[in-house]
Amino acid sequence: MTKLVACVLAAVLIACSPAARATERATPDDTARFLAGLRPSPSSPLNTLTKSAVWQRHAARFDALFELKDRASLSKIRVFATKEMPQTDRPLLYFFSGPDFLYANAFFADATTYVLSGLEPAGEIPRIEDLNPRALEYTLHNTERSLSSVLSLSFFQTNDMRRQLSAGPVFGTLPILYVFLARAGKTVSEAEAIVLDQEGNVKQADAGRKSGEIGEASQDGARGLRIVFSDKDHSRQTLYYFSGDVSNDGFRKSGLLKFCGKLGQANAFIKSASYLLHRDRYADLREFILKQSTLVLQDDSGIPISYFDPLKWELQPFGNYVGPIPLFRNRYQASLARLFRARDRKGIDFGVGYQWRTNTSNLLLAVKKVPIL
Repeated sequence: MTKLVACVLAAVLIACSPAARATERATPDDTARFLAGLRPSPSSPLNTLTKSAVWQRHAARFDALFELKDRASLSKIRVFATKEMPQTDRPLLYFFSGPDFLYANAFFADATTYVLSGLEPAGEIPRIEDLNPRALEYTLHNTERSLSSVLSLSFFQTNDMRRQLSAGPVFGTLPILYVFLARAGKTVSEAEAIVLDQEGNVKQADAGRKSGEIGEASQDGARGLRIVFSDKDHSRQTLYYFSGDVSNDGFRKSGLLKFCGKLGQANAFIKSASYLLHRDRYADLREFILKQSTLVLQDDSGIPISYFDPLKWELQPFGNYVGPIPLFRNRYQASLARLFRARDRKGIDFGVGYQWRTNTSNLLLAVKKVPIL
């Protein structure tokens, strides 16, 4: 009898050991919910971690922050999109976005495919269940810090974000994307690291290779992520994030130009983009967006108004154009100011972009005209 008890006890100890628990992997959806401060499924190995005071403080903080953000702007943006924007179910191209699925989803909730890009590393699939208490506390705190500017202003502060997203056992844009997806009511079914070849085809990334360098591209092309998710209104949507340089040479060599071209006619969103599309160095990307897009929604940091041919585009201004913030004062557009003084300018009741206060924010909706045959 004593031998039987000893065997049972040994089996229990083995089952409870770290090695045994490591085989119990959390699903992508449970990981997303946990990082977002939402309870994972009852059977998840992450459930026990929600009992800690650290996670409960994290959950309460995110509850308050996201409720405030939704009330102040996101709910109003959804109303704006429904009322003012046609055909938002096309693929969405959102360059210079970083991990900003928050605004991409608010403006383009029905997109079948989202393509986001930035210099920030994609990161690896996080294994929260393997973290020790100290690493877990750091991960939750770093996630909060990484989101502080986009939740309080409307954009990521690039230098801070690069530093924050490159540190810690859980790093890169994936944890941030997970938080936004979970808080938007999405159910994540798949998540994988990917890489593009020179022809823009998607391949599974080498699992043994670390992708922690900012803006890293493999010898094949841009490295990134593919996340598949759904919600009550959409049975399947796909989010791609690519890390890398999208200036003229980088855009072509990364395979990103061909990948996006295969998506067909798309919508484009540009916000808080450092006025990079004003520069010749980004002329290829600017030309591609104008050619590939049926609709472009942007603030004044996007494509200069002079590139929108009035014979091809209908332009509708929203909000107030008060000029760039001091850091970009040399990017003032007199022709854009004239457009915003026109009678058909419409108001907006939310803030967006660098000029994030409600009465100083601007958006330009450009819709490509249907050619007359």
